Amino acid sequence: MKVLNLRCTHGHGFEGWFASLDDYTGQRERGLVECPLCGDSGVERMPTAARLSLSRAAFGSREMRDVSAGAPPEANAASKPTAGHVAVTPEPRSVEALWVRAVQHVLKHTEDVGDRFATEARRIHYGEIPHRGIRGQASADETEALRDEGIEVHALPVPKALKGQIQ
Repeated sequence: MKVLNLRCTHGHGFEGWFASLDDYTGQRERGLVECPLCGDSGVERMPTAARLSLSRAAFGSREMRDVSAGAPPEANAASKPTAGHVAVTPEPRSVEALWVRAVQHVLKHTEDVGDRFATEARRIHYGEIPHRGIRGQASADETEALRDEGIEVHALPVPKALKGQIQ
């Protein structure tokens, strides 16, 4: 299994897991590799830092240390050792990753009412039906009309990868 660091033409970084480098190349050539945030298929492979899995015995001491070629010791401070192995590269925290988590939360905790969004929002606002979290589609005119009526509406672009089933 090959884990590759990838980046789309919009600068979104993400990981891709492939059976081999040939598998990645074949899927990319067929347009099957897409950015999970924006759906861009212009994906390039980025350099990958070496990941070392070293046991305590390799260091000759009881203390487990993080090792990364060419990186200062403080660069590895966020790495968390696991039983018998050292995590060399800390998991990246990015604005994109946090945004995806926020979108996932909204999708999980709201009901999709589709193109009935404006109608359902009004019914909730005016007390015709019980309050609940909803999401759906509304035109720019419908959104403006809702806001004019004092109904709070927020646009939330949903990444293509989150619209379908996630593996």
